[in-house]
Amino acid sequence: MNAHATTNVAGFAEERKSPAYQAYQILRWGFTAAPIIAGVDKFFHLLCDWDKYLAAWIPDLLHVAAHPLMLAVGVIEIIAGLVVALKPRIGAWIVFLWLWGIIINLLTLSGYYDIALRDFGLSLGALALARLAGQFDHRPEQQ
Repeated sequence: MNAHATTNVAGFAEERKSPAYQAYQILRWGFTAAPIIAGVDKFFHLLCDWDKYLAAWIPDLLHVAAHPLMLAVGVIEIIAGLVVALKPRIGAWIVFLWLWGIIINLLTLSGYYDIALRDFGLSLGALALARLAGQFDHRPEQQ
């Protein structure tokens, strides 16, 4: 191992102790797990009946019934979670934009404004992850 590689590894070890890096990892794995869990549950409905959260204009616009559309949503959410795990710089932006799609859907569906507000908060977390990934999404040997 040359001196440059040793410095990079030592720098990475020090970086891992920083609160910002730890926050990045918390957000990364949270935004990996949450979309995957929600996506898988679109098939099983153990957490809730997801179909009720879909505004009627969306299936009408796409000419697809609500339940098959929500199954497709589940697949997209699973993929988004996997992208966050593997490529957080990209995945965080996907989740951020996806959450805004959900927010728009919920704002057009009367009675779910509280969930839209929750998803707004989640979107801020995804945005924070995207910003942190710009600094921390690398391997020690790439420094």
